[in-house]
Amino acid sequence: MRIPIRLSVSAKTRSGNKADRDPDLRIGIPRVLNQWSTPRFWTGFFEALGVKRRNVVYSSVTSDEQQKLYSQGRGAVDCCYPVKCMSGHYGELLTGLKKPIQVLFSPKVVSLRSFLGTSVSDCLGCPRVMAGPESAKGGFMREADGFAEAGVRYVSPVVNMSEPQLMARQLTAALEPVFPGLTLAETTEAIDAGWKAQDDFDAETREVAQEVLERCEREGRPAILALGRPYHIDPGIGHEIENELQACGYPVIWGQHLPHDAALLDRLFGDDVRDGRLTSAFDISDVWKSSYSANTNELLWAARFGARHPAIAAAIRFSSYECGMDQPTYTPVQRILEARGTLFFSFQDLDQTKPSGSVRIRTETISYYLERRGAEIMKNKQQMLEEGEAEIGVSPVAGAVLGA
Repeated sequence: MRIPIRLSVSAKTRSGNKADRDPDLRIGIPRVLNQWSTPRFWTGFFEALGVKRRNVVYSSVTSDEQQKLYSQGRGAVDCCYPVKCMSGHYGELLTGLKKPIQVLFSPKVVSLRSFLGTSVSDCLGCPRVMAGPESAKGGFMREADGFAEAGVRYVSPVVNMSEPQLMARQLTAALEPVFPGLTLAETTEAIDAGWKAQDDFDAETREVAQEVLERCEREGRPAILALGRPYHIDPGIGHEIENELQACGYPVIWGQHLPHDAALLDRLFGDDVRDGRLTSAFDISDVWKSSYSANTNELLWAARFGARHPAIAAAIRFSSYECGMDQPTYTPVQRILEARGTLFFSFQDLDQTKPSGSVRIRTETISYYLERRGAEIMKNKQQMLEEGEAEIGVSPVAGAVLGA
């Protein structure tokens, strides 16, 4: 749910010096990390500040060609490939566009807004992801100022997206040199516009996901839940594994796009809420006590949703090489899903190398199991749902099994 920001500002502060602003300003944003879950926000935000929609430019998806052409030997040394590949996105925006940009905007996101709200402790971002822009910047400043050489202003503010008033102050201070006379009130209104654009997009994708799940349940056709971080949708990061599975005839729904329809959530979680086992449909406290990381929290919730929905017969876990944020969640996610009979598979330690042969063998294996057991799993999950059985909760902190 979008929460409009309300700040007390005088009428004088509502009008910036817009006459000094470039009407043809072009802003480049690297299509990396948290930008995979917030692009509509940033597009709507800058459009509300007067930037033409076509002038909010994103880099292309990650690819070997992008890295070879645009990293320019400036790549960072990092075992996290999604962070390491940022240099290719920076280079593309600086030198690879037909029409140049004037600003490269790459925020250091400390916290994210989450639909789980107050049911979790916090909504922090991954520390490596927070520092990613600084790592990429260092490569382009090592021998000479690569931004100045390209005639581009580099803007990389620290942003707390889960704290609206703080976020407004952070963005106003960072963007005032780009938008002369920018006021706190303008930024506040632009943030509201950005969240509306993001909320509209999220509502649309979740509606489509619900239609797919309803059709699968109605037709007895098993669906697959993809569990990963938002950037695993990037073909260069997730290697398009979900497309291989869909080519086998199984619809794949990403966890971040699962529906939030009130009637559906009541069907899946309502008995547990009424019995006091959960405080709401978004409560994950019995399976994940350390609920401080936004993406991790939402991944655990998606696993719980997938464990309960009859149409989801299998879940695929995606994780990048040496992801310290993901490693503690491997066992809890697997136990939540398998407690209700959902097939669980994983593609862990994904990096730059795409082992096509191995991926194909794995997807054929998944397809084989779904063909053999998909209908049975859906039937059993429907029966468990009707009988009100909850999955077993797993506390990674205590290492104990907690009856949900």
